[in-house]
Amino acid sequence: MAEHLISDGPVLLDLESNGIARIRLNRPDASNGMDVPFLQALHAAILRVHSEPAARVAILSGEGRHFCAGGDVKTFASKGEALPDYLREATAWLQIATSALIQLKVPVIASVHGFAAGGGGFGLVCASDFVIATEDAKFMSGAVRVGMAPDGGASVTLTQLVGLRKAAEILLTNPVLDAKEALDLGILTKVVPAGDLVAETEAYARKFTETAPLAVAAIKRLLWGGVGATVSDRLNEEARTVSELSGTADSLEGLAAVIEKRSPRFEGR
Repeated sequence: MAEHLISDGPVLLDLESNGIARIRLNRPDASNGMDVPFLQALHAAILRVHSEPAARVAILSGEGRHFCAGGDVKTFASKGEALPDYLREATAWLQIATSALIQLKVPVIASVHGFAAGGGGFGLVCASDFVIATEDAKFMSGAVRVGMAPDGGASVTLTQLVGLRKAAEILLTNPVLDAKEALDLGILTKVVPAGDLVAETEAYARKFTETAPLAVAAIKRLLWGGVGATVSDRLNEEARTVSELSGTADSLEGLAAVIEKRSPRFEGR
């Protein structure tokens, strides 16, 4: 039986009697694209899990066709010259949400279907402790195609997962990775048939409902502690860079190209 801790809004949260917390991204019509209210709600949901002593593990999933398509490009494009200020606020909320996710005492399992893209979707995948994805899931950084830089800590977490050379290739050339490629690179924990995602994620989560919670929290802290300070430092630099780049003509052209489904014409200004 589930207790509905957050039952309305862009991010939902349930807590099962067995200690499984379910954080569900809930903007399906926008492919769970991130805007400021969404990021505020995500942070609030993660903090709520922090405050629940009965929680033993958290499952992070997306409603609708995709896990998370990253930033809400239509919202971003609508801001015009105010985009740098808007993204400064958005990236600040993404920073604290990502930090809270990493510092969560319980393990976080990202349950991914469809696209996980951008600093939001791909960044959340890289910041989770485990990732279970469907065979047809796709993964993409996406930042460079809109004249932006990666955020959500991906400039650090992805490098830790795949190494510097491969991280440079993923972030700078922006390939779309299929689930097998992402698994082989170490980005994913497990790949399952689409129809088995919910059951397989549930089974994986149950591993942590009977383990010693203090030991699990301590091990997670030790693992992330080796990169935690670097992630925190880099989150600030990512936010500054994203805000700076968002004021360029290339960035506005990149956003317009995505919305209009065409190739961008970058001019280096």
